[in-house]
Amino acid sequence: MARVYATSADYQTYTGQAPPADIGRLLAAASGTLDSRVLRLCRYDVDPDGYPTHQLVLDALAGAVCAQVEWGEEVGDTTGAAGVGWGNLKIGSVQLGRSVTATTGDDSPGRQIAPKVWDSLRSPDLTPDIFELGAVCS
Repeated sequence: MARVYATSADYQTYTGQAPPADIGRLLAAASGTLDSRVLRLCRYDVDPDGYPTHQLVLDALAGAVCAQVEWGEEVGDTTGAAGVGWGNLKIGSVQLGRSVTATTGDDSPGRQIAPKVWDSLRSPDLTPDIFELGAVCS
């Protein structure tokens, strides 16, 4: 089962706003994105279910997930789908174009790691004895 590192209450505290109606899905998706693109490259102690055992790490991951959801809401793309489907587009006298490599959605704002995620994960409270960003261990 996929881990979800933040709750609806965490999101409301983080943003100061009421969570969107689909907050459960958004938190799960953001947690999965961070697991696959960031957290798999970090070192921290986990319990048998894969959740961090240190409260500061739990709090940082919750903040990172909330930041990722907030980013998706701000850019209007929580899935990356907004970046799919066109390389060049012309409507009347307006022409938009981008590299054909951009048509997969991988570089869409909805697939980017939010800048505030890095703020959460680079907190000075996350000392090397409890969390290492970018550490690959075996």
